Amino acid sequence: MLTSDFDYNLPQELIAQHPISIRDTSKLMVLNKISGEIQHSTFHEITKFLKKNDLLVFNDTKVLQAKIKGYSPNIKKNLEILLTEKIDSKNWKCLIKNSKKIPDNSNIKINLDTKKISVDIKIKQTLSDGSRIIQFFEDIDLNTIGVVPLPPYIKTNIKNSQRYQTIYAKHDGSIAAPTAGLHFTEEILKKINSIGVNFAFVTLHIGIGTFRPIYSKDPLKHKMHPERWQINQLAADKINTAKQNGHRIIAVGTTTTRLLENSIDQIGKPLNPGNGLAKNFILPGYNFKVVDGLITNFHLPKSTLLMMVSAMAGKENIFSAYQNAIKNNYRFYSFGDSMLIT
Repeated sequence: MLTSDFDYNLPQELIAQHPISIRDTSKLMVLNKISGEIQHSTFHEITKFLKKNDLLVFNDTKVLQAKIKGYSPNIKKNLEILLTEKIDSKNWKCLIKNSKKIPDNSNIKINLDTKKISVDIKIKQTLSDGSRIIQFFEDIDLNTIGVVPLPPYIKTNIKNSQRYQTIYAKHDGSIAAPTAGLHFTEEILKKINSIGVNFAFVTLHIGIGTFRPIYSKDPLKHKMHPERWQINQLAADKINTAKQNGHRIIAVGTTTTRLLENSIDQIGKPLNPGNGLAKNFILPGYNFKVVDGLITNFHLPKSTLLMMVSAMAGKENIFSAYQNAIKNNYRFYSFGDSMLIT
């Protein structure tokens, strides 16, 4: 298996640059993971493909306004800082564009774009992966100084940053949205619940790994960036009950899938509440322990997410479905259309 095996050509015009006007009017492709059969629908009709006693598991992480953009007068450069991990109230791990020539222990003032304020930081350390440790001289409020970080393939700004949050987002901590959840509205959640489908909520904070491509020819050599997760007792009980009773567990998103599969060592073992770091990489050949189905978007070529959905439905089925989606003008990536794999 090679990373290049997961490449495909996508017309640029199919990369969604903005969210659809109404969340649940996106297209929905339904893929049978065994037969490869494809059905076309819309997301607000998803109840046609769900069953009573199915359990939908959602990732309720919330995207931080973790990008800081501005001009630094003392180094005469535009800077873009992506805060990736909070160390304490003043210290963060981050990525800084245009900063290679800025030495450690530099004090920098940044006049923020579109905001009549500035922030002062110290670049304390450069790590082996190229990220930096920075210190703010004062406590910061990201809602005041930051903006929501959009993926690099989205070239336009969005007017309403809430469109890059799920409607059930609860716990701050991510630098990217669990995009499969962006299709849900309050109305569709009520409709799904009314047919006897149950819900559980878990938390996995999405980190920089979601943006990082696989550089190695052999995907097995790729190391996943660890991401913090938490499962409470209520969610664990619902998941274990569904599994014991033979009901389908459908993960809303690849992040939810990764968390659930990270949380159980072997098939038949109960899932326990807790918290930790998820570092698992799901590739074709993987034997799923918890998740039976998946709601997801259409993913980038040669990405860990494309490999995960290929593990769920088979690479041949996924690539056939993707070509079908291209032929039918589906919108791809974060703001794109949806797929239900069952």
